[in-house]
Amino acid sequence: MSTNNMLSIKNIEVIYDHVILVLKGISLEVPKGGIVALLGANGAGKTTTIKSVSNILQTERGEVTKGSIEFEGEQVDDLGPNELVKRGVVQVMEGRHCFEHLTVEENLMTGAYTRKDGRKAVAADLEMVYNYFPRLRERRKSQAGYTSGGEQQMVAVGRALMARPKLILLDEPSMGLAPQLVEEIFEIVKTLNQKEGVTFLLAEQNVSVALRYATYGYILESGRVVMDGEASALADNEDVKEFYLGLSGGDKRSFRDVKHYRRRKRWLA
Repeated sequence: MSTNNMLSIKNIEVIYDHVILVLKGISLEVPKGGIVALLGANGAGKTTTIKSVSNILQTERGEVTKGSIEFEGEQVDDLGPNELVKRGVVQVMEGRHCFEHLTVEENLMTGAYTRKDGRKAVAADLEMVYNYFPRLRERRKSQAGYTSGGEQQMVAVGRALMARPKLILLDEPSMGLAPQLVEEIFEIVKTLNQKEGVTFLLAEQNVSVALRYATYGYILESGRVVMDGEASALADNEDVKEFYLGLSGGDKRSFRDVKHYRRRKRWLA
């Protein structure tokens, strides 16, 4: 593995319930300090890939049956989720998953549960989170269950930051959010990447937004990587424009042409 890569996934296969093959030989790399996007439609395997890294597949009767996962040059397939968090790998799950009965600040503090560097350091990081998310400072005493979807997404990202992560696995951050809030969340991701040095692997259906903020992207279909490249190159690719951005570079095609084009797309896989 290149010394510049923080995460390396090598030809992994994932099976659910000992029967259902979901990932069919996924390989990808996440460079230190990068923002790498996993792109594709619902059911393509993005979330399963993320959960393979954080090693929470067993809670859903899934397992990695082939391949390997390396973090900072060490194989981490067999490490539990808690140990991965201690090493700096933190997942922000799809759907936000706040503790609804706890306040915003109590939710944030749960992210620091594994830390051993003292109250002063934790308090400094809490202040950092509030600086990035001023709205959370205003709602700090509110129960998380009574905050908006955008605020809950901020809580989820802030909670991850409280663990002092090296790598954040961000699953569908735009889901259920208004476009303005989506832009706000991604701007914060960009700032955290540039100012705090946090590396991101994010799964996202909103290909247009993801490619504007990512440095590199992988497109998944049916559990396989069908295309990858620099984010700017993917954004300019005609296949990506047609099938993931809803854009066409030429005149409108007839139904027969569209069917032919879709066969060409499947050939890519």
